[in-house]
Amino acid sequence: MFVLGIDPGLSATGYGVVESGHPPTAVLAGVIRTHPGATMAVRLAELHMGLTQVITEAKPDAVAVESVFTNQNLQTAIAVGRASGVALLAAAQAGVPVSEYVPTAVKSAITGDGAASKKQIQQMVARLLRLDSPPKPADAADALAIALCHLRVAPLQVSR
Repeated sequence: MFVLGIDPGLSATGYGVVESGHPPTAVLAGVIRTHPGATMAVRLAELHMGLTQVITEAKPDAVAVESVFTNQNLQTAIAVGRASGVALLAAAQAGVPVSEYVPTAVKSAITGDGAASKKQIQQMVARLLRLDSPPKPADAADALAIALCHLRVAPLQVSR
């Protein structure tokens, strides 16, 4: 099973594809960046094109997206919400099932601690995927963590 994890953001959206197995394997990771001087509509279109390309190339069996949970900056929350909507749209257009996870669920699934730091998540992602060093940039590492979360949580949801 191939899972595409997406860490949505307007300026940078991280993506990571993980293949299930013992151990799971990182297949692809990166970041889609949008031009900060462009209009909102153009930036969302850039993000949609990038995600559509990743989905087309990776052919994931499932997509896992980090959902907007809370943010003290309203403008940031709105931008992330829009980027998240584009990710959901791209997956739906490709006919790929989508699951959403709040950040605390991702942290808990990866580290066992819902309040884990970014550094702890990056280190655990590297350990779980047997990488020599934590993936960079951080958005790509977060996307891999989201994909790993789905691989750990989805089987539990099916058995309910």
